Amino acid sequence: MKTRITELFGIQHPIIQGGMHFVGLPELASAVSNAGGLGMITALTLGTPEKLAAAIKRCHEMTDKPFGVNLTFLPTFANPPYPELIEAIVEGGVRIVETAGRSPEQYLPVLKQHGVKVIHKCTSVRHSLKAEKIGCDAVSVDGFECGGHPGEDDVPNFILLPLAAEALKIPFVASGGMADGRSLVAALALGAEGMNMGTRFIATKEAPVHENVKQALVQASELDTRLIMRPLRNTERVLRNTAVDKVVEIEKQKGAATTIDDVREYVAGAYVKVMQQGDMEAGAWSCGMVAGLIHDVPTCRELVDRIMGEAESIIARRLEGMRAA
Repeated sequence: MKTRITELFGIQHPIIQGGMHFVGLPELASAVSNAGGLGMITALTLGTPEKLAAAIKRCHEMTDKPFGVNLTFLPTFANPPYPELIEAIVEGGVRIVETAGRSPEQYLPVLKQHGVKVIHKCTSVRHSLKAEKIGCDAVSVDGFECGGHPGEDDVPNFILLPLAAEALKIPFVASGGMADGRSLVAALALGAEGMNMGTRFIATKEAPVHENVKQALVQASELDTRLIMRPLRNTERVLRNTAVDKVVEIEKQKGAATTIDDVREYVAGAYVKVMQQGDMEAGAWSCGMVAGLIHDVPTCRELVDRIMGEAESIIARRLEGMRAA
């Protein structure tokens, strides 16, 4: 399938694996890229430029296809070594970066200087337009359904995507609620040039997470996510567990007076315990409503091939068959 996204990134299929904390490691990124999509290494999971450089080197050894690096820009009080991480990306020969969080404007000149294509994650049309204005090559438009941080506007993709198509000149992919061939065809119909999948790629053989995490996604329904930290205007969609229930209870009691200190023990530092140790009650972890559409744990190639097969079938048979003679 040929779209502006496949052309921009030099990939076979318009499917991108989003950056995910303690998930976006070379094992998954290389598997997605080898399947014809675009895999992503998550820089802040590695933490240091040296560890990121080593992960990039390992990913190159596992695939000769394009892959990218996710670089999330945290609030100003956090201070990851962004210039050094970017240096590791450039020196490692990576030419695709997915940015998220704060605006990447400060770092775009050096990325552009080295021929790096930038796709920025946005939860609104206004933020997408700003990304286009500052020089991003593409955007990932995240609807309210997405896991992680959906923003504060609560606009689902059936509305957000066509609005983005009306407003943007640069290509964009749909993110949030993407799981299968139906998702891809719907995204294309609404104006996107492909789709970004996060949660769905966690439930794959190559995802470097504990089997308990994968089975939790298979067993979850579309009703099993919760929105937390809304009083802090840092809303996050997570999979329900006892820690999340506690956060919801605290926020219900304290309302707008809730502070990060009230919920910190339930939302900070849980990823190692959940993703690596399989303790599903350890704390809050990002998960999209798309969990309700996850029924198995295939390899990345099986998943991508299935998605593309479904998409081609829907377009060529179901939709074409609806045309009046």
